[in-house]
Amino acid sequence: LAKTKPIKRFNSPLRKAAALFKELHANNGSKIIARSTTQDRMTKSAEYFLAGFFGLEWPTNVTLLLAIEDSTGVWNNSLAGYYNCNNSNNYRSAGGNNATIEWYETYLADATARLQKLAPGFGWTPKDSYDAQSLCAYETVAYGYSQFCGLFTYEEWQGYEYSIDIQFAGNNAFQSPTGRAVGIGYVQEVLARLQHHTIDSPIAQINVTLDNNTATFPLDQSLNFDFSHDTNIMSILTAFGFTQFAQFLPSDRIVPHELVVSHLEPFAARLDIEIINAPAPVKASRNNTDLYEEGKATKYIHFILNQRTIPLHRSFPDCEERDDGWCELDIFLAVQSKSFEISQYDWACNGDYEAVPYGEVTNGVPTQTSS
Repeated sequence: LAKTKPIKRFNSPLRKAAALFKELHANNGSKIIARSTTQDRMTKSAEYFLAGFFGLEWPTNVTLLLAIEDSTGVWNNSLAGYYNCNNSNNYRSAGGNNATIEWYETYLADATARLQKLAPGFGWTPKDSYDAQSLCAYETVAYGYSQFCGLFTYEEWQGYEYSIDIQFAGNNAFQSPTGRAVGIGYVQEVLARLQHHTIDSPIAQINVTLDNNTATFPLDQSLNFDFSHDTNIMSILTAFGFTQFAQFLPSDRIVPHELVVSHLEPFAARLDIEIINAPAPVKASRNNTDLYEEGKATKYIHFILNQRTIPLHRSFPDCEERDDGWCELDIFLAVQSKSFEISQYDWACNGDYEAVPYGEVTNGVPTQTSS
């Protein structure tokens, strides 16, 4: 969550970035709090990022606060919200997994037959073919190359990408009954920061011990860094209500769609939330050199996912359509004031409701209401 100063113009992107960084990093000369979790890869991801951002002397600029990540759900942790949401870890939220199986049994039928001929006696299954594709992906990231990659055609790799999209849609996003609930704790933290207050009562995954203390949940930082998981970020987008990613993805064919995980949540995905303080209302159209309209100072919010703007009017009709994708902050906060209620957190995470087939859930909450 980044807060910027009034709009300024610079002669080059590099000069703009340097000037903006200098203003944001100042933080009144004090160290900032950054947050991650105790899971090893989460801790290291935070440390390496901070070293890249601040330099190897980053501990002189940042205190890294680690929330306990534990699968028992004993410790509240908005950065791994699924551990505080029982139904996100059982059959009720398995629609994405089920749909993925249906899909890879379709698109990998030819590959499975082809690979079976190369490995007689092995009993090659579509699941084995799918696992081989996953090995390609992970080995390529870890080692730079994998011999498994060449076993599949371009079309089969398109099928693999779509399988991940289906999985996220059904497990973590709008086709999951816990899609909103898993991310709603972090959304409440963002809203608290934006409205400059701590959180002093239990709600969703909030760790009240940490979030009710400005030493561990500061309200005046110019920069905030939070490190989370890819599936958790997907649920955060769902909890905010980014319905441009709510399209149903069928499990028998690839359709044009916007929830593409390799675009939204690749390795090292980054979601930036900027607050822009403008000295006057900024024109929605940028077709001329005159940026401002008549009026008083106005604050805007801007979401950037992997260096691409998420246009807020696409998901929130109360936000005007703008070239920059921004929304007036007051309007956005009014929209989000209903986000916790919409998430149905307690019922979604702890309710005894029936699982429904993939595709019946469309809004990230259970189709059945609590009695």
